[in-house]
Amino acid sequence: MQNKNKVYTMSHIVTDKKRLIARARRIRGQIEAIEKALESEKDCSEILQTVASCRGALNGLMSELIEGHVLTHVIDPRRKPTSEQVKAADTLLNVVRAYLK
Repeated sequence: MQNKNKVYTMSHIVTDKKRLIARARRIRGQIEAIEKALESEKDCSEILQTVASCRGALNGLMSELIEGHVLTHVIDPRRKPTSEQVKAADTLLNVVRAYLK
């Protein structure tokens, strides 16, 4: 029974696995670009731009993972959430999205 629950609790990760891995790989590429830029002594403004892009990509991934967690685990999709729960979850996700921009 515990394995079944574990699969359920990971469902949003499993469902979006390919897309999430692709995002993580793009982020890895951005981090590698930062390292190469530092090694080759690129202009600091170019490096800062790459770091900012990487940070944005990480924040986007974090936002997506938090949204999946809230919609799968905080609001149990197996039960019909109340309108108050849906509104509270929506408010929380809007705050998270704004914070991670």
